[in-house]
Amino acid sequence: MIKESPKKNLVDYFKKNISKGYTADSLKWALIDQGYSRTSVESAIVQANKELAQTAPVLKEKPMIKYEVVDENDNPVKIKKSWWKRIFD
Repeated sequence: MIKESPKKNLVDYFKKNISKGYTADSLKWALIDQGYSRTSVESAIVQANKELAQTAPVLKEKPMIKYEVVDENDNPVKIKKSWWKRIFD
């Protein structure tokens, strides 16, 4: 039977609890208070972040944010550009 390494256990612990909504900093200090070494905890955080980044969806394009100013009757209001903006745009 193959045992998992302690670092692998820490990485899995971080991945599981970060997905639950805990912060990496709070998890780090909880483990350090339990007696884990600071370097092994920090290296496990780095590895867990790398593994989580690989599973994150890749955004293909930036979303376009459009907004419109309307008056009290829900009619669009045209905003004039300032004199300087008209010259330098």
